[in-house]
Amino acid sequence: MPQDEAPPALAVPKRQLYAVIAAALLAMLLGALDGMIVGTAMPQIVGELGGFDRLSWVVTVYLLAIAVTTPVWGKLGDMYGRKGAFAISIVVFVLGSVLSGAAQDMTQLIVFRALQGLGAGGLMVGALALIGTLIPPREQGKYQGVMSAVMGLAMVSGPLVGGVITDQLGWRWCFYVNVPVGALALLLISGLRLARTPRSGARVDYPGVLLLAVAVSALVLVTTWGGRELAWTSPVLLTVAVCGVAALLALLVVERRAEAAVLPLALFRTANFSLITLVGLLLGAVLTSAVTFLPILGQSSQGSSATGSGLLLLPMFGAMVLVGLFAGRFITATGKYKIVVLLGGFFLVAGSFLLVPVDRDTSPYFSGACMAALGIGMGLLTQTTILISLQSAPVEDLGAASGAATLARTLGGSIGVAVSGALFAGAVSRVPAPDSAAPSPEGAATLDPAALAQLPAAVRESYQSAVAQGASHVFVFTGVLAAVALAAAFFLREVPLRSAGAPQDSEGSASTGAGHTGPVESRNGKRNST
Repeated sequence: MPQDEAPPALAVPKRQLYAVIAAALLAMLLGALDGMIVGTAMPQIVGELGGFDRLSWVVTVYLLAIAVTTPVWGKLGDMYGRKGAFAISIVVFVLGSVLSGAAQDMTQLIVFRALQGLGAGGLMVGALALIGTLIPPREQGKYQGVMSAVMGLAMVSGPLVGGVITDQLGWRWCFYVNVPVGALALLLISGLRLARTPRSGARVDYPGVLLLAVAVSALVLVTTWGGRELAWTSPVLLTVAVCGVAALLALLVVERRAEAAVLPLALFRTANFSLITLVGLLLGAVLTSAVTFLPILGQSSQGSSATGSGLLLLPMFGAMVLVGLFAGRFITATGKYKIVVLLGGFFLVAGSFLLVPVDRDTSPYFSGACMAALGIGMGLLTQTTILISLQSAPVEDLGAASGAATLARTLGGSIGVAVSGALFAGAVSRVPAPDSAAPSPEGAATLDPAALAQLPAAVRESYQSAVAQGASHVFVFTGVLAAVALAAAFFLREVPLRSAGAPQDSEGSASTGAGHTGPVESRNGKRNST
């Protein structure tokens, strides 16, 4: 076991346990809320700092740093202590936030956002790994709904909070607001005491870290640039893609031999872990695409305001939160999770395909019902996929497992929104503008209701129909992804959830002795007292 760690079901006072859970939820909120708050402040940031041509890098470099460091933080927690790794990631994130808020030009902001992303990569992973250490999978369902509620709160309130902060305090406070929240999270975990165990003698897998960074960076850059800043056939983009594929192949070779692999391939020998990682990747693509394009559909096709389009998402996020609470209690009471994943996949498919015909004339009640169906699927899957990932991994690899699961969802979101964006732009660009003086069709998605109202009726209707058609293509795409996730869920094995830190066999089932508290055999052959 890593230093400063103990197996799940560690006997800690309830007060400490609740404090750690609160700290974990605050960290999740920080990571999920930051991007949405900052996005609202972008116009003011550009107005003060300039550098409009590099604006996209403020977002890209942050997401890139998160994707690259997510599995690294998980592995560092496994090797050197999950509490320590979690605390350091919070400190790095807060430091990056302070420096970003103090940036004097766009170059500084991009650099400091990269630092902020380095810390953000460990927030979700650290929170999940620490919860997995203290709470056995059988009991984690009790807290699943609260986690879903936190994520839903971030998605719903992010743009609104960002707008209020920007208008009342200025864009710099979109970063400074992270300081008190991060400090509170650190204070809450400061009293946690975990049993000391010998530090792992394995060395950090530097070649694996480097190759993983190159592979993930290439994937994020290709999906971010492709079809937007660069053509898909651009020599630069093709070169980045080739480098990414080469790094991935080299990573598979290196990780098979590494003593303490940053991404242990042994995890994927467990069928349940591989399947649920695939489900999580597809869920990330569906969730990100829906959150991105439903507001565009509301504003540019149905004429909603920015606030109104946010409110239109309430059925989805409300259903997501309520169903997440139910799913967690059901799993805790019964120990059954496969039916939850199957139902989640079914509602994800149904919600996606029901949204395909939605256009500017669709009743808001029907749209809300479709979004609620999609939200039910998300609520059933969002935390259940993480729970199964942790359940399917050996105790000593909980950090690596949470890192892999979070990375899969992050990459799924990046790939999903890139493909969805290409489908959306392709549909809109095929609709010719009836007036040469009108804006180009590609700009239809960015027209707010006020700008749309200034257009001639025929032009406005043409653009609104184009946006609705583009959105329908997006939901056909997400429906297909959801169907693949549902198919993968059928092959999951119903393995009894651990009630303590029992080791697992190669198929993901817990070894005999659910109350196991003796020494745990690690993969390198050392026996660690727990």
